[in-house]
Amino acid sequence: MRNVDVSLIRDKIAQLCIEANHYLDGDLKTCLSKKLEEETWPVAKDVLTSIEKNIAIAEEGVFPLCQDTGMACVFLEIGQDVHLTGGSLREAVDEGVRRGYGDGFLRKSIVADPLRRVNTGDNTPAYINTEIVDGDRIKIIVAPKGFGSENMSRIKMLPPSAGEEGVKDFVVETCEMAGANPCPPIVVGVGIGGTFDKAALMAKKALLIPVGRENSDEYYGRMEQELLKRINGLGIGPQGFGGRTTALSVKIISAPTHIAGLPVAVNINCHVSRHMEAVL
Repeated sequence: MRNVDVSLIRDKIAQLCIEANHYLDGDLKTCLSKKLEEETWPVAKDVLTSIEKNIAIAEEGVFPLCQDTGMACVFLEIGQDVHLTGGSLREAVDEGVRRGYGDGFLRKSIVADPLRRVNTGDNTPAYINTEIVDGDRIKIIVAPKGFGSENMSRIKMLPPSAGEEGVKDFVVETCEMAGANPCPPIVVGVGIGGTFDKAALMAKKALLIPVGRENSDEYYGRMEQELLKRINGLGIGPQGFGGRTTALSVKIISAPTHIAGLPVAVNINCHVSRHMEAVL
């Protein structure tokens, strides 16, 4: 059994909140550069160039990648041989977000109630997802989620007879309906199977997969590439100005489901697909 004081989690989350709002993973930057080389529409090339400049400015550590610094989505993989000490995990996570968004001068975007709309003033509470895994380590992923893209996400309980084509049509339809709203080029997370809530969680977790990583399942790897081709064929383009680059990546996570169902969820992220991780 390994004891871990929750203050360590608090401090790491504060750090990751700031870093995730200023730095993009190298795989995403590489993908953007490749798409810029491939793009033929002058307006689209100009937009992609501006995006790369924005990323470089944000890396100087003063200005965040986007004015919407997002809802703090915190994913915790906690080893079953870990004993948390020093207080409440929930309180530690929220305090980490509170400090990160305060010290980083990041916009506070959370309202305490969805209808009465009073801002909490510190970007808490965070969205927290915990998973118990083997081992004695804690993996932390902080993924600030802007709602220009979150609002474009959808879920549908398809009949099993819809099959692969029904799933693909729903994903493409969702991206077409989103249009320019999620600030394309987008990253598309897809969850297939499980239950209503499981599909949505898988779609969100799919956004955490590096864009350059191939799916270990060849079947879904082929589906990801076909979907990427179809979405880019919509011609929406960077920021909706047309072109070949509507999406940077499509990632799929699947899970077993009931014989009577085929849940599918689509969680969209803008080109600022932010997430940082650490292991304690």
